[in-house]
Amino acid sequence: MVGNASRAAIINDRKITGLSADVIAELVAELGPLWLDRHEARLAARQRKRAIGAGAKHRLVFVDRLLATLVHLRHAVTHDVLACWFGVDRSTITRAIAEVRPLLAERGCTISPNVRLRTLAEVVDHLGASGKTGIIDGTEIRVRRPAAGRKDRDKFISGKSKQNAVKTVVLTDGDGRVLFCSPAQHGSCADNTHARQLGLVRLLDGGPALAILADAGCQGLGAQTGGRVVTPPHRKFKKNAPDWYEEMHERQRKARSSRRIRVEHGIAHLKNWRALARHLGRREHLSDMVQAVAGLLSHQQTADLTSAQQM
Repeated sequence: MVGNASRAAIINDRKITGLSADVIAELVAELGPLWLDRHEARLAARQRKRAIGAGAKHRLVFVDRLLATLVHLRHAVTHDVLACWFGVDRSTITRAIAEVRPLLAERGCTISPNVRLRTLAEVVDHLGASGKTGIIDGTEIRVRRPAAGRKDRDKFISGKSKQNAVKTVVLTDGDGRVLFCSPAQHGSCADNTHARQLGLVRLLDGGPALAILADAGCQGLGAQTGGRVVTPPHRKFKKNAPDWYEEMHERQRKARSSRRIRVEHGIAHLKNWRALARHLGRREHLSDMVQAVAGLLSHQQTADLTSAQQM
């Protein structure tokens, strides 16, 4: 395990974990008891020959387990390297990350010190109550090609990038703060189909009055949600368009892009966590990874905003 000096260096250097020391302290205080409860429940769930707590003690305390998970998500560091760094076996790191990652994914996105959004329904209610505009977009994460002969192998091929990928839907507010990140879906799924599967149409149809900006990949959702999803209009002239129409179309396109660029910034902040830039591990872990990173990023954004307002 790492020494106190090395642990302090990891916590105090934001470039290593992507989080400030105050945010890491809050994570330890919040997740430590949850991890301990789940660990003890797992031990008590089976018949035992020895009492709980007997035998060898943990060489990797919870703080180190959390730090290893953060470094893995931030820099996509392999488990072998982390094992050397923390002075434990590779299997210990793998088990630690598998235990901490779901805890991070379940936290949701932080929009204020005491408010978190965990579901799309909560995000819609928040936007409706606050009167803010939401911005939605899909993003892809490259993954390894599934093994030959595997069922539904071709579903991971993205029609957009022509590569094996999974897709997630990101929803931010007008300032680019991440409010929601969906579980990962196979890369061949269209953006509007993914949004429907998440229940966006059901939540907006007859729901609170709000506007969610989307790109052309969500065409059709506007009519199904009473105009609450705003998508670019279809081109009236595909060939030989008049000059006045081209001018108007270009002006409208730039105006929409300048408003929607915030969600692209939010996605870029997510992709700064290298585990989401390209994933080389198991695809079934990606949903937890995406939602864990979204929760961590939103927590740090809220902490930075609160600190700036207090200055």
